[in-house]
Amino acid sequence: MNRTSCTLLTGCLLLLASLPISAADNSLLVPVTGSCLLNVAPEQQSAAISACQTIARNGDTEAQYELGAFYYQGEFKDEQHTRDLSQALYWFEQASLKGHAQAQYYLGLMFYRGEGVPENHIQALILLKMASVNGSDDALDAADQLYEQMPQGQVELANQVLGEIFRDYLMELQGLQQSTEPGLTSEPPFN
Repeated sequence: MNRTSCTLLTGCLLLLASLPISAADNSLLVPVTGSCLLNVAPEQQSAAISACQTIARNGDTEAQYELGAFYYQGEFKDEQHTRDLSQALYWFEQASLKGHAQAQYYLGLMFYRGEGVPENHIQALILLKMASVNGSDDALDAADQLYEQMPQGQVELANQVLGEIFRDYLMELQGLQQSTEPGLTSEPPFN
């Protein structure tokens, strides 16, 4: 985002903050909230995690990402920092499969650093590029840095896999478009 866009966005946010509007007064305003509330008192932590897991298991992508982030960041107990990287990996994968850019970004970092998985720069580059396509600026920067460090053969392999992923995605979109437009068939007309 360039400086002009940041200034414009900041100005708009400041203007909106000064207006006495609530979501209840305007049907066009939708409050932005996460799916889970995991930053709670220690005695409420277990119930909060359980509730979030239920939401995530029902397919909520944001809840899946939030659980992944929770387990990835870990907890501090008695001056000990503990992370559950296998849980983080699982939940990031679930959200990543649905195109969640930040989940893809963190999953890419895990593969890059070998956190909870064997280090795999090819897989990391694929995930970081997918995250950047889905809107993560952090992933774009990380992919650029990783690209500079990798041997050309590994970059070519990652790009080949990405090409296949995007080709399959476009074919799927094309199939969906054809099946939803009246009068279009997948077979060519015969005279």
